[in-house]
Amino acid sequence: MEEQVTKPELAAQIADLPDKPGVYLFKNKKKKIIYIGKARNLKKRIRSYFTGDKDIKTQTLKNFIYEIEVVITRNEYEALLLENSLIKQWKPRYNINLKDGKSYPVIRITHDEFPGVFRTRRLFFDGSDYFGPFPSANQIDLYLEIIEHYFPLRKCKGTLKKKDHPCLYYHIKRCMGPCCGKISEQEYLETVKKIKQLLSGKIKELIIELRKKMADASDRFDYEKAAQFRDQIYAVEHVKEVQSVVDTQKQAKDYIGFAVKEHLCSFVVLQHRGGIIAGREIYSLEFYTGKEEALLQFVLQYYSSIQFIPDELFLPVETDYDTITSFLLETAGKKISVKTPQKGKHVKIIKMAEENAKEDIENRIKKLDLKKTIDELRITLCLAHRPSRIEGFDISHIAGEYTVGSMVSFLNGLADKSSYRYFKIRRLKPGEVDDYESIREVIARRYTRVLNENLKKPDLILIDGGKGQVSAAFSILHKLGMDTIPLIGLAKKNEEIFFPGEKPPLVLDKSSPSLRLLQAVRDESHRFAISLNKKLRKKSISHSLLEKIKGIGPKKSIKLLKEFGSIRKIVEAGPGKVAEAIKLPREKAEEVITELKGLYMNGRISPDM
Repeated sequence: MEEQVTKPELAAQIADLPDKPGVYLFKNKKKKIIYIGKARNLKKRIRSYFTGDKDIKTQTLKNFIYEIEVVITRNEYEALLLENSLIKQWKPRYNINLKDGKSYPVIRITHDEFPGVFRTRRLFFDGSDYFGPFPSANQIDLYLEIIEHYFPLRKCKGTLKKKDHPCLYYHIKRCMGPCCGKISEQEYLETVKKIKQLLSGKIKELIIELRKKMADASDRFDYEKAAQFRDQIYAVEHVKEVQSVVDTQKQAKDYIGFAVKEHLCSFVVLQHRGGIIAGREIYSLEFYTGKEEALLQFVLQYYSSIQFIPDELFLPVETDYDTITSFLLETAGKKISVKTPQKGKHVKIIKMAEENAKEDIENRIKKLDLKKTIDELRITLCLAHRPSRIEGFDISHIAGEYTVGSMVSFLNGLADKSSYRYFKIRRLKPGEVDDYESIREVIARRYTRVLNENLKKPDLILIDGGKGQVSAAFSILHKLGMDTIPLIGLAKKNEEIFFPGEKPPLVLDKSSPSLRLLQAVRDESHRFAISLNKKLRKKSISHSLLEKIKGIGPKKSIKLLKEFGSIRKIVEAGPGKVAEAIKLPREKAEEVITELKGLYMNGRISPDM
């Protein structure tokens, strides 16, 4: 934590400040810039931080100011431009920082010596150029397909590494081979320039340029090069035809909404293109100043970092329109209409943006609460490390039939479904019931694989059950040399937490967030196990019913279910596809479909099978 600073230490500096416009830089005790702001009157603005009662976020900022530096400008607009430039350069802790942009897909051209081009959902303000959003995902695919075929840039990510031989992409004409000197930097950047013209909608200029180059190549008898330019012209003209279908007469508009809670702030930009909302970008930020100042900083940083600036900009609150309009005019080279709507459809879209921002704020607060819960759980269970990853296990069966085990994974308090696993129990005979043996098998299979494949180990293992299940699991972990991983069981009856060995069970208050988190893991492992058990039973019944139909034996039954997934989907597929799948005459396939429909009508097959 930074050392707090008292007001008297800054009194002399504030007294000497000028009554002029400019930019101020607040520094901490280590002389690191923590906040940058602009002011019409530097002395009055800075003094305002140290007079009167302040809200928590401003008080937080004020406590860590140790030194003040100012830069005088000729007017407030100059101060605004300088402030924006310095914020991007220094990225102070307490300023709006747009590093967390998440959006619908756009096309990115990287800021490298040999740039790459690809689709992305995240904006990195590192000098890269971004194009979009587009009225449909198909249009992004079209652009990328044309770029790959006719303007092929490198496919490798990161810094270009020099090689002796080009990769496969070069040989199939999907890369120009800059890594091994097959193209000069100047020629490569010429191709990048054409791509930017294409994505910026400067189709006419690009076609004129390509036709001139084609004619020049033809005059030099370089017919191969001329043919390349010809193909590029055809591709670009195809894009032009596609663009003419989209309603480009409607002006491009951006709607900005934001939500604030304490020091948390979320901005949402809804992008209206071609008569539809074509994209949404969310920025999850922190702020320590007034709302209007935060909005102004956001608008300046956002529109100085993207390629396309719309014709109209709608803001949620009234602000310094003149400053924003002047800035956008200078940035975009055209006058942008900036306003705050009072009624009609524009207000509705602003409200939509604000609802998205509020939801983002709530999700962030939920994650902060989960972080506190995980920290509390570590203390409650006396763990050496935060239980960031918890793996939960359960066993499910029906009178010993269709016995399965489930493993669910929770990361930072949230279900990580991509890491879920299930296990069909192999060691038990049909009809045999032994939950302890089932737990031993599941734990052995899971953690033998973790060891063999060097997978990441969990911070906590939770078994759905009591002392017997925990002892069974611990015996396997001990044999594998993994008994240092914390292990607990959560029994449903009294919600007791059991530990390996002789340690007595722990009972938490029912309102405890730690208990609720453990219950969530336990209940999810139970749900996942039951869902697999039902799936196996349904599959078994489906096989049995299919095999009873004349002409459908075990092999064809397996093939049908593998092809279509369920009896319902077999019926929906129709006789033609069924006949093709299992090599039956169409007449026989029609009989199969008819018989299956009859089973549905008689109630022998449930609608979801």
